[in-house]
This record gives sequence, structure tokens and C-alpha cells, in this order.
Amino acid sequence: MENFMTADAEYVHPGEKLFALLSQFDDTIQWYQRQGFDGFSKMTQREQTQAIATPEPSTLKQLEQALQNCQRCKLHHGRTHVVFGTGNPQAILMFIGEGPGYHEDQQGVPFVGEAGELLTKIIHAINLTRDDVYIANIVKCRPPHNRDPEPDEIATCFPFLQQQITMIRPQIICTLGKVASQALLQTADSMSKLRGRFYDYHGIQVMPTFHPAYLLRNPEDKRLTWEDMKLVKHAYAQYAPMAEAEKAR
Repeated sequence: MENFMTADAEYVHPGEKLFALLSQFDDTIQWYQRQGFDGFSKMTQREQTQAIATPEPSTLKQLEQALQNCQRCKLHHGRTHVVFGTGNPQAILMFIGEGPGYHEDQQGVPFVGEAGELLTKIIHAINLTRDDVYIANIVKCRPPHNRDPEPDEIATCFPFLQQQITMIRPQIICTLGKVASQALLQTADSMSKLRGRFYDYHGIQVMPTFHPAYLLRNPEDKRLTWEDMKLVKHAYAQYAPMAEAEKAR
């Protein structure tokens, strides 16, 4: 139970998806501007032409392929791999962290280092596996020296996370740590204030909890994380029968 304490959807027209994504991105831009950040660079004429000419990805695989050579922000300079995401493309539960670390950058897979091992234990503690859930990050490239992603990097990469969410259509999102929680919920509140309850994100239940890397440094807060995960487990149990019925159709 507490192992980590010790160690086919309905058809949606592509145009509707794009409109929803653009609306969400506009909300995100406005939130960053209210925080005093105004560093969004304008696209060159060539970039605008390429953006218009590029078809909108309609699957996770297409989106992942479209990002392989991404140079939209400065994080691309030092990356080894784009770390897109992994897991069940129809997951009920999605975990979102802040960004790749060294091991993730080397392998191109999120949460594979020591923090990833702890996340796996957390997932097992609610009777699921990594194959049952989907795991992604706010940014897809490793910030240098494992620093937090900067506002312009988050704002540049955020639309792709929103596309992932739209394609996966999870019922529950668990945000891991301050960066992911603040970015998704568009708040400056601390983790101690955010955790412990669900929030609404476009009809999806969002549970903020501590990042596994934080828990490795502060094991005394594993108990609080387990309290959060028990709420996630209860919510998951409510959605699972509906998901199975949908698959059986």
C-alpha cells in the first residue's frame, strides 16, 4: 500500500481542438504577462510561413515527431533528446513534472533516474503501473544544471503539453512539484497551499503534490504525498469502470 513511503474517445473536429488549444494558450500568455513577464519573441516571416504550412498533428506520435528538431527556445542548445512523454495514450491518470533531468535527457524518457524510481513506487502504491498512466513534463528539453524552467521556456513549450492533454483526454492529472502545479493552474501559490485537494482544469481534476526529487531530499513529506495519492486513487476508482465501458463499445 505505502511502498514508496519506505523506499476510443468521441470524435472531435480538428478545428474545435485547435480553437480550444489556442484559447488555453492565450490564457497562459495573459497569466505570464500579469506576473510581469513580457519576453515572448515575435516570429520571423519565415517562421510564420512554416507554422501556417505545417499540418496540425492529430496523434501523439505525429506531435512527438514534430518536436524532434524543435528549436523554439534556448533549451534546445544543450539537449541530447527531446523527452516527449511515455505511457498509455488513453490514460485516465496523467502525471506532469517540470522537466527532464540528466538521465531523462540521455534516454529520452521522463522519470527514469532516482526520482523516477520513486515515482514508479508511488504509482504502484495506488495499484497501477507506469503502463496504466501517462507521464510528461512541462518542458520537453533539460534545463541546464537541472535548474527550474524559466517563464519563456514554459510558455514556449506549454502549447505542446496542452496538445498532449487534449489527445490523451485524462480524467485526472497529478502535477508533480511547484513548477508543474503553478504552470498548469496559473497560480503563484506554494505547494504547501496547493496540495491536498483537487482543482479543475478544463473539466479535468488536478491534484498537485510534491515532486519525487523533493521527496528524496525531504522524506518527511512522503506522508503528505501519500494523503494526496489516496485521493487520486479514490477518484481513479470512480472513472475506471466508465473507461472500461467506453473501450467495450
